[in-house]
Amino acid sequence: MTLDPENLRAAMRAWSAGVTIVTAVHEGVRHGMTVNSFTSISLDPALVTISLQKTARTHEFISSSRAFGLTMLSTEQAKISDLFAGRMEIEDRFAGLQTETLVTGSPLIVGGAAWLDCRVVDTFDAGMNTLFIAEVLAARGYDHALPLIYHNRKYWGLSEL
Repeated sequence: MTLDPENLRAAMRAWSAGVTIVTAVHEGVRHGMTVNSFTSISLDPALVTISLQKTARTHEFISSSRAFGLTMLSTEQAKISDLFAGRMEIEDRFAGLQTETLVTGSPLIVGGAAWLDCRVVDTFDAGMNTLFIAEVLAARGYDHALPLIYHNRKYWGLSEL
């Protein structure tokens, strides 16, 4: 019995996740995409994982550069999420955005709630995706920033219960 992908998509809409932009630079060209398949897997050593579809251009950049930056978006950055998700027709997704770099040279988007600069240490084939396991080389976050949340195809903010 094969699971209908639409049933899985409908079920996954019940899962809320923070929104991140994963970026990489290779041979002087920057690229990035919106990703919510991100997990911290170890504090010592500092490891995270992201999952990217093998056909994604960002996958190619990370595979080649063996590094990526991860910006955890703040509630004010929903339009940036849409931009990097490809919901807007634009040649250079970084045009007009302020970025900075930490260690690897991967661009990090200013205004985010937090940033991680990562070096890929291993990859695993996962069906149509690749799991990138990466060591976090540098991290920065702000206690006052509220994260952008994605739930049931809409953006949300947090409120304390």
